[in-house]
Amino acid sequence: MNKIENIIFGKKFFFIAGPCVIENKKIIFQTAEKIASISQKYNVPFVFKSSYKKANRTSVKSFVGIEFKEAKKILEDVKKTFSLPILTDVHTENEIDLVCDVADILQIPAFLSRQTDLLIAAGKTNKIVNIKKGQFLSPYDIKFSAEKIVSAGNKKILLTERGTTFGYNNLVVDMRSLEIMKQFGYPIIYDATHSVQLPSANSGISGGQKEFILPLAKSATAIGINGIFLETHPNPNKAKSDSQSQLPLNDLENFVSQILEINTAVKKYSK
Repeated sequence: MNKIENIIFGKKFFFIAGPCVIENKKIIFQTAEKIASISQKYNVPFVFKSSYKKANRTSVKSFVGIEFKEAKKILEDVKKTFSLPILTDVHTENEIDLVCDVADILQIPAFLSRQTDLLIAAGKTNKIVNIKKGQFLSPYDIKFSAEKIVSAGNKKILLTERGTTFGYNNLVVDMRSLEIMKQFGYPIIYDATHSVQLPSANSGISGGQKEFILPLAKSATAIGINGIFLETHPNPNKAKSDSQSQLPLNDLENFVSQILEINTAVKKYSK
């Protein structure tokens, strides 16, 4: 296994973090610098996450991203400057070919978690593939998405819980799903920020309940998972995407510190 595979499939807890979407180089580098610093201070692995494009916006007026070549170059620069592995979304088979040389982990967005051609194409790259469990899927059904990747000869899979649709414009996190998904044999990740979204609650723009990011992440960690996914931004209120559900960058170190303490306790009592 290479370095990133040793991290992801080893026994060490890890974080996947970064802004929701690439807005400009300044925001991305400010965030990456903070993440790299926290990673070194706490001796905990981080994967840097940001999307070059958000293809699943509710409204046609919503920000989807900057020009692709510029966005990809920013991800390349983050990888080179801060020595952070990169995770980014892919939406089509064609996009996989375009980002495969910079992405260490390909992410299948929740709304695309049943797209057979996309899953198989991601599997064929032999990259690590993170499947976001669709808001419409039961935790039992995510194994079928994983099987599509395995059919391409790739078992390097992560399964991420990001909340389940609960009525209109609302999500709920069923912590049982984390335990259920463990039975499939893949690392389990909890998405701490998308899980607090209020989808399309503000006239086609998603709202969120930031006050629940840390409590729910603590709960998920206490169950015994492999890592936390979260989106963080220097100034979430001015973010062009998911402004109401991203963790303020200044709060990231406190978040990481508390999660690691809980994970240490979990590991102690699970021996």
